[in-house]
Amino acid sequence: MSASAALSVSKDFKLPIEGMTCASCVLRVEKALKALPGVESAAVNLATEEATVRASAALAADALAAAVRKAGYDVPTHRVELQVEGMTCASCVARVEKALLKVPGVSSASVNLATEKVRIEALGTVSFATLAAAIDKAGYAARPVAAPTSAAPARRLPEWWPVLAATLLTLPLVLPMLLQLFGIDWTPEGWVQLALATPVQFWLGARFYRAGWKAVKARAGNMDLLVALGTSAAYGLSVYLLWKHADHGMPHLYFEASAAVITLVLLGKWLETRAKRQTADAIRALNALRPTVARVLVDGTEVSTPVEQVAVGDLVLVRPGERIPVDGRIVDGRSHVNESLITGESLPVAKAAGDAVTGGSVNEEGVLQVRTGAIGAETTLARIIRMVESAQAAKAPIQRIVDRVSAVFVPVVLGIAALTFAGWLAWSGDWEQALISAVAVLVIACPCALGLATPTAIMAGTGVAARRGILIKDAEALEVAHSVTTVAFDKTGTLTEGKPALVAVEAADGVDERLVLQLAAALQKTSDHPLAHAVMEKAKADAVAVPEAREARALPGRGVEAAVDGRRLLLGSTRLMHESQAQPGALMESAQGLEGEGRSISWLLAPGDGAGQGARVLGLLAFGDTIKPASRAAVKRLRMLGIRTVMLTGDNHGSAQAVARELGIDEVRAELLPGGKAEIVQQLRAQGQVVAMVGDGLNDAPSLVAADVGLSMSTGTDVAMEAAGITLMRGDPRLVADAFDVSRRTYAKIKQGLFWAFAYNVLGIPLAAFGLLSPVIAGAAMAFSSVSVVANALTLRRWRGAATL
Repeated sequence: MSASAALSVSKDFKLPIEGMTCASCVLRVEKALKALPGVESAAVNLATEEATVRASAALAADALAAAVRKAGYDVPTHRVELQVEGMTCASCVARVEKALLKVPGVSSASVNLATEKVRIEALGTVSFATLAAAIDKAGYAARPVAAPTSAAPARRLPEWWPVLAATLLTLPLVLPMLLQLFGIDWTPEGWVQLALATPVQFWLGARFYRAGWKAVKARAGNMDLLVALGTSAAYGLSVYLLWKHADHGMPHLYFEASAAVITLVLLGKWLETRAKRQTADAIRALNALRPTVARVLVDGTEVSTPVEQVAVGDLVLVRPGERIPVDGRIVDGRSHVNESLITGESLPVAKAAGDAVTGGSVNEEGVLQVRTGAIGAETTLARIIRMVESAQAAKAPIQRIVDRVSAVFVPVVLGIAALTFAGWLAWSGDWEQALISAVAVLVIACPCALGLATPTAIMAGTGVAARRGILIKDAEALEVAHSVTTVAFDKTGTLTEGKPALVAVEAADGVDERLVLQLAAALQKTSDHPLAHAVMEKAKADAVAVPEAREARALPGRGVEAAVDGRRLLLGSTRLMHESQAQPGALMESAQGLEGEGRSISWLLAPGDGAGQGARVLGLLAFGDTIKPASRAAVKRLRMLGIRTVMLTGDNHGSAQAVARELGIDEVRAELLPGGKAEIVQQLRAQGQVVAMVGDGLNDAPSLVAADVGLSMSTGTDVAMEAAGITLMRGDPRLVADAFDVSRRTYAKIKQGLFWAFAYNVLGIPLAAFGLLSPVIAGAAMAFSSVSVVANALTLRRWRGAATL
């Protein structure tokens, strides 16, 4: 092979490498790279920590990175997002992605036609200029996402003006067709038709020529090329016939076909753009929640400060009606806070000192002082926006099939149009009819709808889910969730409140239950133990007056002792009761029943006189983790969706079985370690089940990762949320069923969109080829296909979810 030929099939890769410390590292990396098939040379520079690799153009950058990582080093990657202008259909998507993947260092490129953005994963740093040049060579234009278009501020005319201008020029051309329905025979002079059609064709339709020419230069095809070829053929035929028959009366012309097709396509693109803009409403609504200014208290003085300059630990003042500018905790004040656009909770939530608040939520009434806990990109709102943007930019697995079809779609259509022309010419000898039928094929066969069906549905679905408190991390999680057959729940904090509550108070014979609660509360009044908090909350709820306790002391591992109203009392475990030689009598049977349900028992005792007399049992208190009020409804709804439920918990069998019986859960696995939960999830998947895991704690992370899709409660740990594909912004288990419901509806919209996109072409192309569709009708059908697919996806915005009813 000659040197010039070798250069034509090879390219240079620049790989940044982390972890090298000496010359032996260099040799090991070079050896690993050279071992790859297709690598011609590899040179590593230890000083710059960079490898220069000359390799076959067919070799993927990911293969080079994998070889380096296998040698024990790392290749850092970075993500770039660009706005791409000029894309019109699914074949454009394929061409942009293909062009970017040819750039050395680019490992992946994913284009979203609905947002007109491309997300690029690159090894090391690839400059914007390099990426933009590759996109430009493919026939499109790139700009940074954050930068506004230069034309936007200068625009003086509304976006719909080309549609209006084309309509006014086209109406006189199509009017004769309408008048014929009423028996009126009127047609404008041929030269008038030419004068009306020409500005539509070459002025308002110039965009199709420009984009089509770029596609031709890139040796590819797109929707614009089909429209340009089809309308030019109809326009050119009309000009030829007008010139040929200038002295012999006026022949039938096709100016109305070329002008009407361009007008209809412009109308369709305008409606499509408006509809696509609505799919991004969720992001705009979330961004609108970001306050720009915060009132920071400095030595008691209010200072209005840009939110970007607020520091963690600053004290922020929030007045009634204002949006809370930062994440933090209330240090002073009491109010109700509206968190509906963040958590999906429809009612304002009561907040007081010590409670956490989220930036972007609205302070309804009282003045609050908030200690800043997170700012900027670390706030909950910023993380929500990033997650929704990530999901909307991602490409669902089903879209990859569409992309493969779209890559060959335009060349196939051009071939069908050529065959249509040749077939009509051979069969009838009427080259006019042959050309018009070929034009109809070119016009109706637009792959726009194919490219829009998946991304618009995903954007609408993830957007409406975010508004209801369901954050879907990526499109793959959304697609998998629709097919879930089994849901595995963690118990504590997911189905239950995750904190102990006093569920029963029983008194011994001759003792009042209210007195038992009163004395127990006195003993626990100064304690920070979770069980003490449960006793105090119960006493407060029952309006029990709590007396003072003196000489209180803890009995490690057993309970507490104190004097109340001059009387010594003990409160503690069953072990403490036995050590005190107390006889529980009839209460023992009650205690055993409660323990069988997984309850923890504390005994209230009055010590004996020390002369061999045991303590007297005054009563018992039973503690349990209370079931969330919405858990029963959540499990019931999952059953209605045909989904089986399993509970995985580290708690004892008695407690687990009691919760499962009350909720109607199908299967229980108790006394599990975190690794055991993950093993059971894997076992269920091995049985052919599509498994979703729902959890909130650090110990749930392994099972969230092991499941087909993980759902994490935002009330849990950050680790659990990172491991999950879907985050539920409220600790409401009904959101689990809502997540599956919105996933099923979104996937149904994707399938409906793809069905209609394919159906338009499968039905329309043969009809056009056999001369049963005029170019005007074909143009209308093509425009309607894109608009209908996007409009169908937008119906998802009406979804509300049962957890918000």
